[in-house]
Amino acid sequence: MTTKPKYFKNQDNVKKLNPLQFKVTQKDGTEPPFKNEFWDNKEDGIYVDIISGEPLFSSIDKFNSGTGWPSFTAPLEKENVIEKDDSSFFMKRTEVRSKYGDSHLGHVFDDGPSPSHLRYCINSASLRFIPKKDMEKEGYGEYLKLFKEKENTMHDKKNRDYIVLAGGCFWGMEDLFRTFDGVIDTQVGYTGGSTDNPTYNDVKTGRSGHAESVKITFDTNKTNLTEILRFFFKIHDPTTSNRQGNDIGTQYRSTVFVRDELQAETVTKVINEVNKLGRFNKSVATTVEREKKFYDAEDFHQDYLKKHPGGYSCHFVRK
Repeated sequence: MTTKPKYFKNQDNVKKLNPLQFKVTQKDGTEPPFKNEFWDNKEDGIYVDIISGEPLFSSIDKFNSGTGWPSFTAPLEKENVIEKDDSSFFMKRTEVRSKYGDSHLGHVFDDGPSPSHLRYCINSASLRFIPKKDMEKEGYGEYLKLFKEKENTMHDKKNRDYIVLAGGCFWGMEDLFRTFDGVIDTQVGYTGGSTDNPTYNDVKTGRSGHAESVKITFDTNKTNLTEILRFFFKIHDPTTSNRQGNDIGTQYRSTVFVRDELQAETVTKVINEVNKLGRFNKSVATTVEREKKFYDAEDFHQDYLKKHPGGYSCHFVRK
């Protein structure tokens, strides 16, 4: 006895298609943009093939591409979305079809957002939407875990914050912050300048206006901006505005890059606190600048002292 596959081209469902659904799925047609069922649907759930029911896409990967058709960055089940060369209309495109239903779905393009940089441009007429609340009873309960993961990720993001600091060579700064309790991630880069896409060779001249900086992402349940700043003022000399150790120039300035007034107020309070401590012979010269675009430094510089223990650093923890 042959067992019928879970998903297949159900001819009864083909007969139930309306004229537009039949034209799109069976005749490789295209529905009108902005005048279709799911282009602006924001409800959580999954999208399955209208004929076979095979899972194709998820609302988690859906985004507004501005095209007027449902757009996704990735399939829910990659094996269920088949790619084929399409040279119709004197164009070279990549068509996508469902594996089991053999329905024409749409096309995939390489102009989507990160991380995939793909845009699956799909016809609503090829899809049936299963709301999250109905997924269990409709037989798609295995995919509910994806939405739980999404909720956990959203929760984690709520407990994250970041600050961009400059205080001399970013190798030593990053190395000390990397192990600071509550710090989730460190990234070295360039910011505060006037040129786009600077490289190390641009920044080291001092002419681009950028500072060697560290973007510090931290868990707000474990630490806060005040504690991050207190540590910052312990590991570098904030009284020398454009110098740390042997490194001289505006690219080595002491600066905190802030996003809003609340961050600026916190910086001012900590600077006043440090001045009262008398840790240094001179007053703090650290500047506060509005945050500008942060450009990641080359891979060579990321986690440099972790990769090269004993390498150059002028940073240390003061009492």
